[in-house]
Amino acid sequence: MTLKISNRDARRFWLFNQGLAETPTGPADPLAIIKRLGFVQLDSIQVLSRAHHHILWTRNQNYREPMLNKLLADDRSVFEHFTHDASVLPMDSYPYWTVQFARRKARMDGKGWFKTALEKVDLAEIKARIANEGALSTEAFDTKVDGPKEMWSRPPHKQALDYMWYAGSLATCYRHNFKKFYNLPERVVPDHIRATQIPEQDQHNWLCTQALDRLGFASPGDIKRFWEAMDTSDVRAWLDTMSLQDVQVQSADGDWVTMLAPLDIEDRLAKVPAPTSRLRLLNPFDPVVRDRTRLSRLFGFDYRIEIFVPAAKRQWGYYVYPLLEGDRFVGRIEAKANRKSGQLTVTKLWREPGVQWTSARADKLTAELTRMGRFIGTPDIQWVCAPEPSAPPQ
Repeated sequence: MTLKISNRDARRFWLFNQGLAETPTGPADPLAIIKRLGFVQLDSIQVLSRAHHHILWTRNQNYREPMLNKLLADDRSVFEHFTHDASVLPMDSYPYWTVQFARRKARMDGKGWFKTALEKVDLAEIKARIANEGALSTEAFDTKVDGPKEMWSRPPHKQALDYMWYAGSLATCYRHNFKKFYNLPERVVPDHIRATQIPEQDQHNWLCTQALDRLGFASPGDIKRFWEAMDTSDVRAWLDTMSLQDVQVQSADGDWVTMLAPLDIEDRLAKVPAPTSRLRLLNPFDPVVRDRTRLSRLFGFDYRIEIFVPAAKRQWGYYVYPLLEGDRFVGRIEAKANRKSGQLTVTKLWREPGVQWTSARADKLTAELTRMGRFIGTPDIQWVCAPEPSAPPQ
C-alpha cells in the first residue's frame, strides 16, 4: 500500500529538515546550519537584518552577523555562487558544483546583454588586474552604462565580472557592506577542493540525492528547483537509476498529492520531533517560505514578497515577515529597524484566517521582537499600529 503522510506530519517533517523544529539556542555554528540547509540565499535588502543573516539567526539566535563573512573571508569554509539566486554553499560541495559553472556559462555565451557587454571589455585584462592587484570590486573599473539607466542596467565591466563569476573563473573572496570583491578561484578555494574531480553524472546524482534528502518528499520539479543547478532531463536520468517510493502527502486543504520519497521515509518520519512552540519571525527569503507552491500546499499560507509591486497595488506591504508558531503560520508583520537610533518599529500586524490572537500568542511575539532587537542592536521596540492584529485583507 502507498504510504500516506498526514498534513501535520508533512509540515513537521519539512520544518525539521529545514532546521525549524528545534529551539534555536546553544552555541552558534553557522557552518553546520548552512550544511544542513544546503545553501543560504544572499540578499542586499536590510529592513531588519539581511536575509542571509536572518535565516541563520532564526535557526540559532546566538548567531551574529560577522560570523558569516568569517566563514567566507577567513575560514574559506563556504563559497558564493548562484542557486536560484546568489547564495553561500559549504565549500565541501564545490566539487559537485562545476556542472553549475558550465551550465551558467552555456546560458550566457553569445546571448543577449552578456554578448554585447563582452564585446566591449577584455576578460583577460580584467583577470590580469585581479591577478596583479588582488581582490577588486566593481568600483575598481570605470566603464559606464550605455543608454538610459534602468533598474537592471549594468556597465560592461560589471557584466563581465558577473560572467566570469557565473562561469567559475572568478570567485567571491569577501564582501564589505555587501559589496562583492572578486578574486582568482585558486586564491579562494582550497587546493585539495579544486583538485577533486567528480564526473558530471556523479555530480547530478549527488545534487538530486541531496535535494531529496532535504525536501523529504518531492516531485521531480521540486528536486530540480531545489538547487536550480540541473535541467529536467538530468533529474529524469537520475530517477531512472534510483529506487524510490511513491507517497501520498496530504495538503492543507485535505487533498492528497503523489510525491517521491526515499525508501526509508517511514524511519525518517518516526524520528521527527514535535516543533518548538516558539513564535518565529521568518525572513521572506527563508527556505521554508521561498517555494511558494510548497508553502501553500503544506500550510495553506499564500505569500509573496511585494518589493517590486507598486505601493498602490500592494496587498500587504513592502517587506512583510511571516510569523510561524510551532508548525503553523499564524500571521504576518511589517516592521523596520533604525540601527542608529536603536529602534525597531512595528507598522502593521495581521493574523491569519481562523487564528485567535490570544494574550499568550501576543507575549510570544513580543519576546521574538525583543530577541530580534538584541540581535540587530535595536532594543527599543515601538508600535505605531495597534498590538491587536488586523484581519487579512479581502
